[in-house]
Amino acid sequence: MTRLGAAAVVPGAPDRRRRPQMPVEDFEELARRAPETVWLEFIGGRLAVKRGPDGNRSEIISWLQGLWAGRARSPWLYVYRGLRTESDGMGRVSADGVLALAGHFVGHGDWSDPGGVLMAVEVTAGDPDTDWFTRMEKPDGYAASGIPVYLLIDRDDCSVTVFTHPEDGRYRRQVKEPFGAAVKIPDPVGLTLETEALKEFVD
Repeated sequence: MTRLGAAAVVPGAPDRRRRPQMPVEDFEELARRAPETVWLEFIGGRLAVKRGPDGNRSEIISWLQGLWAGRARSPWLYVYRGLRTESDGMGRVSADGVLALAGHFVGHGDWSDPGGVLMAVEVTAGDPDTDWFTRMEKPDGYAASGIPVYLLIDRDDCSVTVFTHPEDGRYRRQVKEPFGAAVKIPDPVGLTLETEALKEFVD
């Protein structure tokens, strides 16, 4: 088990102090008009293209969904749900998974406020640009919007990282475990993730 501090600043990372590339309304229109095969996100004021799921990534998400299927009064893991993120609410991301109470998103449009979201989930895509945002930018965006838990499944180094305790735009606790470990996800999720099955989906 490895405990990590706050995310480091990486040379070449987008500078959030810069002006956004476009108003968020323009991004939403651009995303609405994009082909279904093109997934656009707006992170730190910058346009990002997210790689769609390959077979193993889809299987990991399906496996996670199955953990909540059939459980009475259980939340549900929604896949590829659009969220408003960041401290000013100007981020727009399509999370691989969003854990919320069943029915939470009834009546929502393309992008939902993060209130009521119990956990965000991302699985690395095997694309350097997509995965850079997944590892380095999205944790801060999810923390700044108050999402209690961020679960990162990293297929490159076969690890699972649980980010918790959001405060001042950062998750203050990160616990990283290898595939095969029993990973404890604290409340409001309250689940021990037995990750042996993830070894089946290593590229």
